[in-house]
Amino acid sequence: MTDPVYRTILLFDIEQFGKRDNVEQAYLRRVLYDVVDDTLRAADVDETSRLRADRGDSVMELIDTQVSVPTLTKTLLTETPALLHSKNRLIADSTRMRLRIVLAAGYVAVDELGGWVGRDLNHAVRLLNSDPLRAALRDRGEDCVLCTSDGVYEGVVRNGPLGVRPEDFHRITVETKEGPTVAWLHGAPRAPGSPAAAPALPDAPGGLPATQHNETHVEHDHIGMSGGTAHGDLNFTIGRPESGDPR
Repeated sequence: MTDPVYRTILLFDIEQFGKRDNVEQAYLRRVLYDVVDDTLRAADVDETSRLRADRGDSVMELIDTQVSVPTLTKTLLTETPALLHSKNRLIADSTRMRLRIVLAAGYVAVDELGGWVGRDLNHAVRLLNSDPLRAALRDRGEDCVLCTSDGVYEGVVRNGPLGVRPEDFHRITVETKEGPTVAWLHGAPRAPGSPAAAPALPDAPGGLPATQHNETHVEHDHIGMSGGTAHGDLNFTIGRPESGDPR
């Protein structure tokens, strides 16, 4: 196993991917790659400064610490929604792609099987799969919703870098197997007593206020790798992406 290295952790996940047929899933994966690549280019993230893992309905990026996190945050709040809108306006509503996005940071190691290992990565994945983030995307009309870890909020967002308004984020608490964890969700919280929007598809989780405590479960603490090439001081090469694993 390689020594853990500190990286910015960026996660994207497609809403309701498992309800799409094979043709739609293949198309959405191509769109996801385009949106992620264009987002990182807009944030001046060089190819040599990033490492990707493909999880079928989601993409995980480890980004070198030399990349500006304030710039990346601003890009996720401005360029990413615009990119998604430009893609979605040309396709049928049934194929519309909506994304949950998590921006975090921490130490990640790579094991002998090419998997990513680390508590900070597990924490980011749990935020990505949390009920508050799912509910926020389901209840809003936007194409994406961004959640940051407490560390990224305190170290970057709270300082109000150009183009990022800390008052546009609100605090959420997510219950995990390790106990409650704090994160920050972009956008206004649901007003108390307001009705939840109906789920878009039958298996969507029930409406929960964005500030409510929720429990989210991640089955494994080992994040397997299925695609991408390492650069910089993560000196290893990953094989070709496997087929998607719809959820």
